[in-house]
Amino acid sequence: MNNKILVTGGSGLLGNELIHQLLNKGNSVKAIVHKTPILIKHRHLEVVVCDLLDVVTLEEIMQDVTHVYHCAGLVSFTKGNKNLLFKTNRDTTVNIVNASLHAKIKKFVHVSSIASLGRDNQFDLINENLQWNAENNFSTYGYTKYLGELEVWRGIAEGLNAVIVNPSIILGPGNWDEGSTAIFKKVHDHLKWYSEGVNGFVDVRDVCRAMVLLMEAEISAERFIVSAYNLSYKDLIFQIADSFKKPRPSQKINPFLAEIVWRMDWLRSLITRKEPLITKETVKTAESISHYDNSKLKKTLLNFEYRSLTDTIDHTCITLQQMFNK
Repeated sequence: MNNKILVTGGSGLLGNELIHQLLNKGNSVKAIVHKTPILIKHRHLEVVVCDLLDVVTLEEIMQDVTHVYHCAGLVSFTKGNKNLLFKTNRDTTVNIVNASLHAKIKKFVHVSSIASLGRDNQFDLINENLQWNAENNFSTYGYTKYLGELEVWRGIAEGLNAVIVNPSIILGPGNWDEGSTAIFKKVHDHLKWYSEGVNGFVDVRDVCRAMVLLMEAEISAERFIVSAYNLSYKDLIFQIADSFKKPRPSQKINPFLAEIVWRMDWLRSLITRKEPLITKETVKTAESISHYDNSKLKKTLLNFEYRSLTDTIDHTCITLQQMFNK
């Protein structure tokens, strides 16, 4: 094995799946984690604990690295995490880009988000050409991911061979107290409300497969939306409930109810000391309608097909039940 692949954010939903796929292809992987350990044990996996704000340690780690997947990031829609979002999504990207340039790595794949594309009512289908516009966007998370992308483009201008992926909401069996997987826990615990807003969704396995193919391809200085389907939150939540064999939510969110619900979840978070899933920002997102164009990736990666929503939801529900019944 002549290549050493670095994966940041190795203990997250995306990083964990990516490591599995890379190891299954016979690669040697070095994974950076911050606090949460990786449960994978493999003779070709080296796990390194490092804060990506620690420039000196990061450059030492990069010395034998040839390829980088930058998956580390923070998804949060809580006001209190504003400074942490800038540090995690922008500042760490500055450091990993600089370290990659210094180490003269062969290729870099950066994980951004559809949130960095922003929203624009003039676009029926949001594609990779849509640029961030502060007037039409309310997400601090999206803004920090946009700033992270700018650092990658800066690296490309300085000679970095890089590709950016913009996944939609990633579905898969991770920690169901965090991120998008928390939707599954809410439904499992008898969620009462649903929204008819529309967003993009994608299986974590498909995101990682697309990233690996883009890393292997002769493609640089491009970004790609990675999204399987545009779907209402209502349809998503109903299918999750059906897969878990739980009652479907019965109350449609309206503006008045939304104000009550996010405040209730905020109070719950104060008691449990866990980040709220439902915030003022997520309510706005859940009520908005956004459709994403995934045609660029399909035209670039010929024969690439996304898994069905049923496959994604059933796989996630079954795996989560197995994980938490142990």
